[in-house]
Formats: sequence, C-alpha cells, structure tokens
Amino acid sequence: MRAVLDRILADKRVRLARGEYATTAPSATAGDGARFVASLREPGVRIVAEIKARSPSAGEIVTGADGRVETLALAYRRGHAAAISVVAEQDHFGGKPEWVTRAKRISGLPVLMKDFLLSEAQLDFAVSLGADAVLLVVRALSDGDLADLRRAAAARGLAVVVEAHGADEIPRAAAVEPDVLGVNARDLATFETDLAALAPLAAEIPPGPVRLAESGFSSRDDVSRLAAAGWEAFLIGEILLRSEDPEQKLRELAR
Repeated sequence: MRAVLDRILADKRVRLARGEYATTAPSATAGDGARFVASLREPGVRIVAEIKARSPSAGEIVTGADGRVETLALAYRRGHAAAISVVAEQDHFGGKPEWVTRAKRISGLPVLMKDFLLSEAQLDFAVSLGADAVLLVVRALSDGDLADLRRAAAARGLAVVVEAHGADEIPRAAAVEPDVLGVNARDLATFETDLAALAPLAAEIPPGPVRLAESGFSSRDDVSRLAAAGWEAFLIGEILLRSEDPEQKLRELAR
C-alpha cells in the first residue's frame, strides 16, 4: 500500500506542476486556526465530522457527494460537531477543494482541509478557500519538509493537524510541535483499522497538542474507551456518512 501513497503523491505533484493551486480570490469567510484548536479543547466529546466521497480502501462512500456537501455540513452543525473535516483530494478520494468553502459557509463551523500537502502553494490555496486547519501526513514528508510546512502554515494563521500512523511516527509528528497530533487507526499497509492498538498511543504523545484519534469508529463505546485512554478529540467519517441520519448518529456518538 506504500505504492498507493506514492501514486497519490505523484498525482499531487502533477497538479502542482500544472499550477492548479494558484490562489483565487480570498474566501468571504476567513480562516481562524485558533478557533479550530479552541473548539477541539472545549469540554465534552469533541468530534471532527468528516465529508468524504470515497477512499482507496472503502471505494464509494457517498453517492452524489458534490450535491450533499451542504446537507451533511448542516447535519454536523445540528449534531454538535466540534469541527468539520473535508477531504479535498481529487484523484483518489473524489473530493473537491471548493467543498471547504461550501461546508464552512453553510455550517459556520471550523473546517479542516484534508489533502496531501507538499508545497506552500497549497497552504495559500487553503487560505483562499477559508480553511481553518490543514493536514500534514508524516509518511508523505521528510522531517525537513514537515517542519517547514508546519511553520509556513502557522505564519498564515492555519492550525496544523499532523497525522501519524503507528507509534514509530509519533516522535516525528511531535517534533514539529503541531496544534493537533492525530494518530490514524488505519494501517497504511493493510488498510485495516485497529482501535484497540490506538488506545495506548495517547500516552506516547507529549503534552501540548490536542490528541486526535482517527478512523475506525463504529459505536459510542469506541469513543468512550479511547476517551478514557487519554484521547481528547475524535475524527469520524464513514459511520456518519453511511448513516441514514448523520445528525442523529453524531448525537449518539457524542452524548
């Protein structure tokens, strides 16, 4: 599955070379990284609810996703999400960058733009869309690029979620002092999820960043177990997106 990541990054470099991430007119809703982080630190169960069309592992998740962005974003607001994650990657996840602007405009919630960032041009693009936070994937970047992009994002007022896969990547993620340190329960080698393995990893994250558990949630019990283990926020997508009532499902998970 490293080959899958390599293909994703290769396609991203092609889009960068084409100049597709040239900035447009600024969004009417300016980004606010501090607000994103503050929302994740509020008391209670803090869920970052995701909008995602498909994935290499799951295939299609939402039929007609482009026409459902506003509906999903409103459901997440009414279900009391702490923030919204928008998967904007086009080639392998079926996303569209403009979903960031649309989700934020209709919901008023802080929005994380999830893409595979390799260049500062993509940070400027995120700002132009009104994103409040961006994702940096440890496995996709060298230590130097990870540190440079983290600093560049902060200089633009963007919060940074640095995503690790497994215990061995946590020190690399922590070294750049992210606002949020996420650990994804999905193994990039097999695409299987293991929440039980994720539970003890909260203790491996040093004080400072919000501890964000990602992927594989299927019940309120999953959230409760990870919260008891020290995780402070939870990024949840497929169970909400496949639900007939995403708002109600979100309320069940956050109660």
